[in-house]
Amino acid sequence: MVRNMNIIDNQKMRPPAAADYLGIAESTLAKMRVYGTGPIYAKAGRAVLYERVDLDAWIAEHKRKSTSDVSTYK
Repeated sequence: MVRNMNIIDNQKMRPPAAADYLGIAESTLAKMRVYGTGPIYAKAGRAVLYERVDLDAWIAEHKRKSTSDVSTYK
């Protein structure tokens, strides 16, 4: 059985899996890391890791009721 190397365990993901979970492009997630507007992440050497709880928290912080709501990106 081939294991998806982008999912470390049930709680930790590499950028491709994290971007898929968020429904955005991996390149968008990378840009968010540069600008500091994305979810919290950790570095282990060169590897970037996201925890599911941090992705869920980031989603919760960016909920809106309408398209006219002001952006809350930090």
